[in-house]
Amino acid sequence: MKKNLFLFLLFSQCMFSQTLFEKAEKLFNEKKFEEAKGLFESYLKSAPNHQKTIEYLGDIAGNAKKWDVAISYYKKLKLQNPNSANYWYKYGGALGMKAKSVNKFKAVGMISDIETAFLNAANLDKKHLESRWALVMLYIELPGIVGGSETKAVKYADELIAISKVEGYLAKGYIDVYYKRYKAAEVNLIKAHQLGKSAITYAKLYDLYMYKLKDKEKAQNIKK
Repeated sequence: MKKNLFLFLLFSQCMFSQTLFEKAEKLFNEKKFEEAKGLFESYLKSAPNHQKTIEYLGDIAGNAKKWDVAISYYKKLKLQNPNSANYWYKYGGALGMKAKSVNKFKAVGMISDIETAFLNAANLDKKHLESRWALVMLYIELPGIVGGSETKAVKYADELIAISKVEGYLAKGYIDVYYKRYKAAEVNLIKAHQLGKSAITYAKLYDLYMYKLKDKEKAQNIKK
């Protein structure tokens, strides 16, 4: 009898915990992050190593721009899963966003860890788009004296083309826009839009015409 009671209580506890996680996940998907956060934290007490819960809590912290909190969650995940490209990417992303919020001297000291995280993600998954995009942006935005390099950025833009031509041409267009090579950017962004025909490819091409080339006619034509 006692054994049956124990099994019943154990089963009930498991069902309650599972329901708690599902409720939290539903709230997260509805972008009710603060409500989801409380439930995820409660669930984590009963399952302290539940990786999806830890990831959700990291995402919620990132959404709230609480970079140190997000970093701590993602760091735990990438230590538990050193072969996960996604966790390395999210860890690097949180570090990168924190670097943008601190003074320049402190940010410089974080560059190596940010770069390493993105490189690990890219090396672990040869088709990981996000980490390659992050490396393109990192190498373009960094001054040459601390590791910035157009050559390195182009390398990862080429890797993006090999995975997704749309993403690759968008990345090349991004590089061209950064260096104010607007005609070259037009060529790449047209290719991206012709292949992708998405809201993103449209927006990038429209912004180029309207705000960089100051060509309202072309901007209006693609709007039609």
